[in-house]
Amino acid sequence: MKRATEPNMEGIKTTMKTIKSTLLTIGAALLLTMPVMAQGYRNNVVSNPQLAKKVRHELVTLPYYGVFDNLAYNISGNTVTLYGDVVKPTTKSGAESRVKRLAGVSRVVNNIRVLPLSPMDDNIRAATYRSIARTGALYRYLQGANPSIHIVVDNGQVKLEGVVSNKSDKALANIAARGVSGSFGVTNNLVIEGENNVG
Repeated sequence: MKRATEPNMEGIKTTMKTIKSTLLTIGAALLLTMPVMAQGYRNNVVSNPQLAKKVRHELVTLPYYGVFDNLAYNISGNTVTLYGDVVKPTTKSGAESRVKRLAGVSRVVNNIRVLPLSPMDDNIRAATYRSIARTGALYRYLQGANPSIHIVVDNGQVKLEGVVSNKSDKALANIAARGVSGSFGVTNNLVIEGENNVG
């Protein structure tokens, strides 16, 4: 006869097996969705860290690359795939020609999109820049030749790309961008430094 205080070992074993199989299923689902999540963050996928450092240097030192452009890349073997959004066609062609010259690169796939000319988008870019620069201490992210925050505007849609130091700066940038009149929406893709692999 079992006492009421004794644990039911069979029931515990069955429960543990159920929990284990559920965790394995969730883990498998996460592993399958990780590549999709990585694409959402637009991080650079790198198979050659030395080459990645050279590619990044070439991209951030382009003469017309600025706060209203966003470039990223993938490296697979000797092939470099470039993507992102730029305001000037010369930034797209310059990125491709610079990366092609690098030792170890045999092929460049240029998927960089040149944003359409639009006075409305230009106004939204300038207003978003001013709004972010005037909010808290966010101006520091917009300084220098390669600013930490990039503002991409396409047909009135604003995307914030880049890296910030903490969650509150990410939230402040989002609030500042949403406060700009004339934009149709804001997508905040800012990454918090140290939380994700940012190349």
